[in-house]
Amino acid sequence: MSCTKEKTDYEAEINTVVTEHYEFKEAAAISSEGYTISIEALNGTFYKGYNEIRLKITDTRTNENIHASSVTFLPVMSGADGSNTSCPHLYDLTYNTDDKYFTGYVVFTSESNTNRSWELYTSFVVNNKNYPAKQNITVQEQPNKNLNMTAFTGKDGEQYIIALVSPQKPTVAENELIAGIYKFNQPASPPSGSFPDPSQFSYTAVSNYTLQLDPRMPEPSMGNHSSINNKDLTQQSDGLYYGVVNYTMTGNWTLNFIMLNQNGKILKGTEVPTDFAPGVEGVKSDLYIDILF
Repeated sequence: MSCTKEKTDYEAEINTVVTEHYEFKEAAAISSEGYTISIEALNGTFYKGYNEIRLKITDTRTNENIHASSVTFLPVMSGADGSNTSCPHLYDLTYNTDDKYFTGYVVFTSESNTNRSWELYTSFVVNNKNYPAKQNITVQEQPNKNLNMTAFTGKDGEQYIIALVSPQKPTVAENELIAGIYKFNQPASPPSGSFPDPSQFSYTAVSNYTLQLDPRMPEPSMGNHSSINNKDLTQQSDGLYYGVVNYTMTGNWTLNFIMLNQNGKILKGTEVPTDFAPGVEGVKSDLYIDILF
């Protein structure tokens, strides 16, 4: 499920144009008993990896924006073999009182294709009545490698996902690096009620972990060199993890990580050799994400 690759065709990728997206547009619309649910994402597209979402509910009879008392959001992926899985997401969306929309996020772990499809299950409450709705959606490949992600099993046996959130377009400088770290909550009991049972598809943002950072340029001609003034990623009040990565030149970089839990125990990641090795593809941690700018 990782976005990284065993071998990288550096020459083919080095001239890739990175496009930044800042405008939220409608990516999906769902109807339910006289109401329309509009779900917005950057560029009006759901991408593999981290997606901030905004959700608005409109009364189709009056065309007025409705403030529901609660809104839930659950993405479910169905495989050709009949399996159903989910991905990190905020189930109970938060209402933005200033801009009058609900906010959340979803970290899609794979693109849509002929073997797997995604469906959004939402519900909202207006005047004490619950309105459920669902809609098939398309998840596109993320063309911006600065927003890559990786999924893995930690030494504690738990399933984790790290998704890069920012920067979309780094510069040759010290860049604020933002990532989300999420864990799958193993269900405590079998599914109950109507499908889908949210307890079977639950994820949480992990708390008080540390993501140690060692950025390198793995291209053989670069000798796997690093840079100075990098800062490990730690969690801030919004639940995301913030650090600093210093890119000394454009090109292919590998973000090597060592992930520690709240008790300082290593759950994944290995140290990268410090020796300069020109002509040899760089050694990577067993927890890493490749980027390109």
